[in-house]
Amino acid sequence: MVDMDHAFVWAWDARPFPWFPSLTEVWSDGPNYRRGHWITGRLSSQRLGCVVADICTRSGVTAFDVSDLVGMVRGYVIPDVGDARQALQPLMLTYGFDAVEREGTLVFLMREGRRAVPLDPEALAEHDEIEGTLAQTRASEAAMSGRVRLSFHEAEGDHDTVSEEAVLPDDRTHAVAASEVALSLTRAEGCQIVERWLAEARLARDTLSFALPPSALSVRAGDVVTLPGAGGEIRARIDRVEITDRQLVEAVRIEDDIYAASAMEDSPASLSPYVAATPVTSLFMDLPLLTGDEVPHAPHFAAHAAPWPGPVAIYAAPSDSDYRVNGVFPRRAIMGVTESPLLRAPVGRFDHGPALQVRLWSGALQSVSDTALFAGANAFAIGDGSPGNWEVFQARDVQMLSAGRWLLSARLRGQAGSDGVMPDLWPEGSYIVRLDSAPEQIAMTSAQRRQEMHLRVGPASRPVDDPTYTYAVHAFEGIGLRPYAPVHLRAEETGDAITLSWIRRTRIDGDDWSVPEVPLGEEREAYRVMVTRGQQILREAETATPRWAYDAAARAADLAGGPVIVSVAQLSARFGPGPAARIEIAG
Repeated sequence: MVDMDHAFVWAWDARPFPWFPSLTEVWSDGPNYRRGHWITGRLSSQRLGCVVADICTRSGVTAFDVSDLVGMVRGYVIPDVGDARQALQPLMLTYGFDAVEREGTLVFLMREGRRAVPLDPEALAEHDEIEGTLAQTRASEAAMSGRVRLSFHEAEGDHDTVSEEAVLPDDRTHAVAASEVALSLTRAEGCQIVERWLAEARLARDTLSFALPPSALSVRAGDVVTLPGAGGEIRARIDRVEITDRQLVEAVRIEDDIYAASAMEDSPASLSPYVAATPVTSLFMDLPLLTGDEVPHAPHFAAHAAPWPGPVAIYAAPSDSDYRVNGVFPRRAIMGVTESPLLRAPVGRFDHGPALQVRLWSGALQSVSDTALFAGANAFAIGDGSPGNWEVFQARDVQMLSAGRWLLSARLRGQAGSDGVMPDLWPEGSYIVRLDSAPEQIAMTSAQRRQEMHLRVGPASRPVDDPTYTYAVHAFEGIGLRPYAPVHLRAEETGDAITLSWIRRTRIDGDDWSVPEVPLGEEREAYRVMVTRGQQILREAETATPRWAYDAAARAADLAGGPVIVSVAQLSARFGPGPAARIEIAG
């Protein structure tokens, strides 16, 4: 044994792990790493005994002994550390150790290297359930799987799920015993484990049953015993002991050789190529409520980079200093730019105008059914890149032109109340973002609305002052709080006055057809009515009902200079006026 009390850390290699030792075509001494002195990449590993002890402690077991355990755990995912049996069983199967009770202490013993207790056949007791003093049974070969497969996470690489398999040369059953463990192992370790399992299963076909007198109470479950047999000495591990006036023992045959690690060449782990961090294209989108479950005042964030550097971090501050992490966003958004203009179109029915051609920087699209479309599928945001100027639309039909280029047709325009900000034309070069699960909301309190936020965006693996971070200053309105524009604005002459009427819309739960009227969605019902000519405001009023009387005297005074525009906007106590519906009055 090596006296580890006099061992010292010596060789930390400056070469990046795990590319060293995996890239043997770059560094020829990579194979030496397996049995070499490097601590690079190994400091995060834990001794098997420490892992087992931690599981026992966390699950409330205090009397345990792990001094016999040997092995190294590179990584282990435990779904529920409170269930000790469930957490320990994969380790026991993988590393080959047992748990036995000794004088009230849970003792963990490696199956390899246990001292065998020789038993004298003359000292065995008789028992009614055993014919003679020793019963040997061999299970049929048909009951045994000749092929064993283990799935695990490959260590020292991308931690992909891989499998290793061992097969008996004379296997005729073609049955596969498959297992999966949430452990990080090398392929060589996985191969050694399945070979050991297969050898154990083949030996365990031979079972022994015998009885021991009360004088042999020192022989307990977990002990290894030897007995003389017809073909030589039989080595067996006691798995079960039933104590009455005698000890009824059940044991399985074992051999120490199967626990010895075999020399096996380890193949390099799969590694993704190194991706240099690059600046991220980021868009902040102050969007209306799309599902109703969003934070109404918080904007959405979409990011893209090629190659993708991994999770993207946002740092925020009220000034250009003292930044704090606002959020980490793991997914790359499907986004790009338009390559054809998009004209204004009616709302509430399909826009069958010319197909919108877009160029996406990554990702793919597909057509959807009407049912899926009406359930919210294929939603996009189109805008000029500023936080508050985005229209939400959907596209039922998608056609691929070439790599990255798509045509979007059969569109539903101005969704989620964004018709109020739909321009006459979205020009070529406008940004387009697919509204799936990739764009997420940033963290923002209601009190931060309309206040400048200094934002730095870049790869989460880099510090905030890294050159790959981009800088922006934005103030967000909280468009999720914005009321929708009223619809069906009409003007009717009633005597000397003109009565304007309209129908309000709601931004909350407006698709329930079982209620007589959609929810108000605001603290109170209120509308702002404005009469304008050009940039001049001629008259302004507020009403609590969806009607307003434009009396003859006011109309005569306002129309003296020509036709006027009457606009109606719903008011919100938190947002203010929303987009307005407009009608021209000439006389």
